Amino acid sequence: MLRQSHSLPGLIAALLVMLLAISGAILSVDPALEHLHSTATGQLNVGQLAGRVANHFPGVEQIQRTASGTVIVYYNQNGQAGVETVDPLTGEGLAPYAPSAFTRWVKELHRSMFLGSPGHGVSGVGALFMLMLSVSGALLLARRLGGWRNLLRPLRGTVSQRWHAEVGRLALPGLLLSALSGLYMSATTFGFIADGSQSEPAFPAHVSAGPALPVATLQALQATDLNDLRELVYPSPGNPRDVFSLRTAQGDGYVDQASGALLSYQAHDSMHNLYELIYQLHTGEGLWWLGLPLGLCALCIPLMSVTGILLWWRRRKAGPNIRHNSPAHCADSVILVGSENNSTWGFAKTLHDALHQSGHQVHSAAMNEWVGDYRNAQRVFILTATHGDGDAPSSASQFLARLAKTGLKPGLPFAVLGMGDRQFAQFCQYALQVQDAMLRAGGSPLLGLETVNRQSPQEFARWGHALGDVLGQELALVHTPQHPRTHPLELTERIAYGEQVNAPTHILRFKACGELPAFLAGDLVGIVPPGSPIPRFYSLASGSQDGVLEICVRKHNGGICSQFLHDLDIGASIEAFIQPNPQFRPASGTHPVILIGAGTGIGPLAGFIRNNKARHPMHLYWGGRNPASDFLYEPELNQYLSDRRLTALRAAFSQAQDRSYVQDRLISDALALRRLIEKGAQVLVCGSREMAKGVMQALDEVLAPLNLSVLTLKAQGRYREDVY
Repeated sequence: MLRQSHSLPGLIAALLVMLLAISGAILSVDPALEHLHSTATGQLNVGQLAGRVANHFPGVEQIQRTASGTVIVYYNQNGQAGVETVDPLTGEGLAPYAPSAFTRWVKELHRSMFLGSPGHGVSGVGALFMLMLSVSGALLLARRLGGWRNLLRPLRGTVSQRWHAEVGRLALPGLLLSALSGLYMSATTFGFIADGSQSEPAFPAHVSAGPALPVATLQALQATDLNDLRELVYPSPGNPRDVFSLRTAQGDGYVDQASGALLSYQAHDSMHNLYELIYQLHTGEGLWWLGLPLGLCALCIPLMSVTGILLWWRRRKAGPNIRHNSPAHCADSVILVGSENNSTWGFAKTLHDALHQSGHQVHSAAMNEWVGDYRNAQRVFILTATHGDGDAPSSASQFLARLAKTGLKPGLPFAVLGMGDRQFAQFCQYALQVQDAMLRAGGSPLLGLETVNRQSPQEFARWGHALGDVLGQELALVHTPQHPRTHPLELTERIAYGEQVNAPTHILRFKACGELPAFLAGDLVGIVPPGSPIPRFYSLASGSQDGVLEICVRKHNGGICSQFLHDLDIGASIEAFIQPNPQFRPASGTHPVILIGAGTGIGPLAGFIRNNKARHPMHLYWGGRNPASDFLYEPELNQYLSDRRLTALRAAFSQAQDRSYVQDRLISDALALRRLIEKGAQVLVCGSREMAKGVMQALDEVLAPLNLSVLTLKAQGRYREDVY
């Protein structure tokens, strides 16, 4: 619901909001330019200014001072009207005053779309849409990041998602201010809110008789600071009964030309002062230092509109397009999907098609469509993502309440598959809640709760095999998420390890055959082996600046891609693509970095150390089998220790004489690790899932005296994993 309240207004009002934003950004420059050309006036009063102006413009009729400090004189000389900007310190004319025709055109576009009064209403509606988008966008971002306290955490997702959210996060204060002030001004235009302009002083009934005094000597003008002046209108020439009309920042009144007294003065009321303040906040007039940031925020709207439309289109394309979807009351198999961005639907469709081809009647629907009355259902499959801080995704927000209300057919077999990203502290937390709720409702689990990290096709296929074994039939779930186009890479170097311990591991270095997207150590390369549509992902041990693409690959029995890579000859080529992985790399700054890995997980860690040109503290904990045969990157690591790119190396070998694992090294170094954590250290872990579990347990033990845990570090963005 929240996502719809954000995307629907955005789609409807995209063009209108972009027009208002671009025109507003253009207008935001004017106050700064005007301030740049204005002259400081010091302690000058209006009487002094009027006297100096009179020396140069005998036929002066009106003096105006803009909010940015520009003084404008309207005069009539020899029957010819003129308007000039003047130097307030001398009263001399600087240049004819001619407002830009382009600026007037942009103002008319921004305020009324050239439609007069109806156009003011259109602009007000645009401000309302901008407010709705800002508020709903902030709520979505907070939910995505796990609460308002995490609003400044690093963002993850596709390029469009990161740009849309990051730019929106930066522009949000300015957009809220512009939208609220624009709505207020629109409301005053139509009289819904009073602006205080109705309270004007009455024209004085009595004025002094006698000759007019020199304007510079008028007491009321001498008592008015030039910085408070808004407008001074002169009396009609030759009319002793006429008066000066004086408008200031504090109030308005009339000045007797014979006595210099202030007549019928009326101070501005609170509504007028509020209007003046909001007008300044919206336009930047008089607050040029605010206008420019507001203009930059406004320029973010076109970018957010384009990325928002792209995200909407991708979600629409990724949405459910299920063929052979049986009615709920006829199906023997029910698939329920919880998704925020529709990516989970692709996996659900693969499961749906596989079950249908096996002869099942399958019904697929969003989890929010749970009705409980599935008469013929023999099993229920639930595929759900987790949103934010363990929350339900948008298509599953009502599921738990619906399940509690309708109940479940006793003993109904079910299986829950969680989709998520292990970088988040609450990885697949909502799937766990669903699993518990189904058990409490009386369901019978076909399998224990399983999870898929980062939409891994391999993990999904493994779940399919396990599910097929339970169902007593072959269930091949081959799902290939859309990936970028591949590029050819040529193998130029191979370094072999591990043959003696029956764990052949190769460091492979490739060069690009043509242009390759930029990449960094820790990013992923997707390699498509011959005869398989599913890419395999390997963490990169190099960046573009290194001139090679480097990966570390262990050969697995039956591993299609690892076998293919190990059999490559020097000079052979492969097809691959780069998948950015910005959440797995050392944070900027001087805080220490603790690198932990085992086996081929050393690849990206070695890349991080290689690029530690600033010599920030880096401590490596790594586990292998035998130091004589598979001490991966040993020569390079020794070099990095020598040139201080690596601060300390603690290696553990499971088949050496002392037989130890990387977790043992962490426990034995507990005191040193606690000191590093207290200094703000970041922890990066790369390797197998089992190794990562052991590392978490060991670090929880290490951190306990500090009243910290791995989950705490994850929530702070100081613990990141790349596990497989």
